[in-house]
Amino acid sequence: MTDDKLLVTRARRLRQEQTDAERLLWGHLRARRLGGYKFKRQDPRSPFIVDFLCAERGLVVELDGSQHGEDVALAYDAWRTVRLNAEGLRVIRFWNSDVLKHLRFVLDDILRALEAA
Repeated sequence: MTDDKLLVTRARRLRQEQTDAERLLWGHLRARRLGGYKFKRQDPRSPFIVDFLCAERGLVVELDGSQHGEDVALAYDAWRTVRLNAEGLRVIRFWNSDVLKHLRFVLDDILRALEAA
């Protein structure tokens, strides 16, 4: 299987195995529910899969669990953000716990980022 096909297969699996935070946020992003903007979830952007993408505004929304607080993960996330920025995409990140506890603030931040583009 080619790398692109593997990426698509992995993205499909991630859509089926969403975290609670991803499921909750997706319920508010899907079907143009946030400001009329279209989002995709677990979108393959070689060599990555981004959590949520609004292609029309070039915005990637990433949700991070506690493992992303470790040094290696922080460095990887920073490198990944630089790579996505080089493709013309802006990346904003939220902790899973913020989505679960402060959803309205997260949605407001995403909407502001969409409208600032």
